[in-house]
Amino acid sequence: MRGHKCPPLVLMFAAPVFPYAGAVLYLSNSDWIWQHANGLRGVHKGMDAITVEQSAQARLITADDEEIPVSATLRYSTHDPLAVFVDFPAEASLEGEDVSWIFARSLLDQGLRAPAGHGDVQIWPYGHTRVVLEFHSPHGLALLQFPACALRRFLLNTYAVVPAGQEDVSGVVERGLSALFGGV
Repeated sequence: MRGHKCPPLVLMFAAPVFPYAGAVLYLSNSDWIWQHANGLRGVHKGMDAITVEQSAQARLITADDEEIPVSATLRYSTHDPLAVFVDFPAEASLEGEDVSWIFARSLLDQGLRAPAGHGDVQIWPYGHTRVVLEFHSPHGLALLQFPACALRRFLLNTYAVVPAGQEDVSGVVERGLSALFGGV
């Protein structure tokens, strides 16, 4: 991945938008969020939540130490403000289905600077230009290298939408309790 340039940031959405500077941001009606997100290159009002998406190229490291290029989408949503998502297309999985890994945004932040994680997701810097994400599942593990600059830019854009420590988790808690108690 030497000489690799970070891909341009693309912010995606699922509601009506207004194009601006080649990027899109799906934005809720929250005035506070609008004020903080308005400084991003692409800001668009929507109705429900803000979603930041960025394409990234990773390298899947095989058991034979081969590096296979893999496309991924880094995703963050104010609907689940403590989490980040890494989505892989069907062609990148053993089962031939789309795969999404969900883990704490703070874990990504920590893993950019030092080894982090003890469970199914572990992250650590690999030199100055790459970061390793290790995903464990009952089917095995996947070891991927991402350009550090792509992960940093994605993380910074999530913090531009919702700064660390400013996450509103009331909706997440309410949805979790509703699911747990079946809407009782």
